[in-house]
Amino acid sequence: MAVFDLIIKNATLPDGRKGIDVACKDGFISEVGLNIDAEAKQIIQAKGYLLSPPFVDPHFHMDATLSLGTPRLNVSGTLLEGISLWGELKPVQKVDEIIKRALKYCDLAVSMGIGAIRSHVDICDNELKGVEALLDVRKTVAPYLDLQLVAFPQDGLLRSPPARLNLTRALDMGVDIVGGIPHFERTMGEGRESVRILCEIAAERGLMVDMHCDESDDPMSRHIESLAYETHRLGLTGNVTASHLTSMHSMDDYYVSKLIPLIVEAGIHAIPNPLINIMLQGRHDTFPKRRGQTRVAELRDAGVTVGFGSDCMMDPWYSLGKADMLDVAIMGLHVGQLSSRLDMEWCFDAVTVNSAKIMNLDGYGLEKGCKADMVLMQAKDKIEALRLRANRLVVVRGGNIIAENDSLITTLSLGGRPSSINPADYVPSGL
Repeated sequence: MAVFDLIIKNATLPDGRKGIDVACKDGFISEVGLNIDAEAKQIIQAKGYLLSPPFVDPHFHMDATLSLGTPRLNVSGTLLEGISLWGELKPVQKVDEIIKRALKYCDLAVSMGIGAIRSHVDICDNELKGVEALLDVRKTVAPYLDLQLVAFPQDGLLRSPPARLNLTRALDMGVDIVGGIPHFERTMGEGRESVRILCEIAAERGLMVDMHCDESDDPMSRHIESLAYETHRLGLTGNVTASHLTSMHSMDDYYVSKLIPLIVEAGIHAIPNPLINIMLQGRHDTFPKRRGQTRVAELRDAGVTVGFGSDCMMDPWYSLGKADMLDVAIMGLHVGQLSSRLDMEWCFDAVTVNSAKIMNLDGYGLEKGCKADMVLMQAKDKIEALRLRANRLVVVRGGNIIAENDSLITTLSLGGRPSSINPADYVPSGL
């Protein structure tokens, strides 16, 4: 009889299968099925709760996280003041401070079931403090968290004189992905030129691209069109991601009917960031006020891989957050009016399997041969996980338990009513 390192028994999987056992050995999933009869060094009784592969955050800024209030707060709440404030923080922060904040965030992320993060790191300071810090962090967290790094010219590749050389230096140091911010260049022409240069750098080095693209309320911010062209021209199909794409919420339908097929043709992935997009966009509107999120359903339905990112937590742009990808998904659900049962299930996928595909994660999933990375939640299915922002009961990495939480059970003293409440039990009888 086989002896496994870990067996999780009687779990519900994201695809709806129930009563499933998952057996793990040597860091990988060895068996998935009903009633696995084997010995194991450790057994987890899932009790019918949802077992999922880890949450994935495909868009974050770890060099800025937990810096809220330093050196001041963002009074207007706008994207541009946030960028200005970040420019004040960069010269005064130290490498060890960035490392300390980033590691603290990673601890929280792991406790919330996140197994992989893609973080943009600003390369517009000549000391490359953020790059040095996050390369150190990536090495430290590697046993329990996959961390991809994007070389991000926050002040503009052409607008910031040292940016191009610094981006090359950052890539040479080991940063994984080429980033950009064409809408922050001085002119639309320079924005287009930055897209060309950055995509050529990525093609020459065989790297992926993840570009902040059209994070604006301006319907004429159309750098995604240039990104689609360069992706197609340089043979980067499947290796390019456009983050934010908020200008699409202001574009007319006729232009979008041309644009989305170009995105599909180029095989570009899309990452809206619901919490931040809804907070920062539409700040110049009175009423009606634009929602600030790109056309998620239209992109998805056309065949674009769409994953939700969290973007920020307690930094110059966003003063809230708790590293909870279910919060991100539920905001994307509400803002995008993704309210059908299938839509809601898809929103769960947007912070798991879709984002894993965008990050090109190897061995992700709950099938035999996949890495033994998973999270058990106090919910019976994907929709209930969203509704409850479900408690993460157990987080597993490489077949080892790395985080645990007690079940959330409320004790009541009401007389004649139940003595306790489990939020996961509150499901309408008609479903």
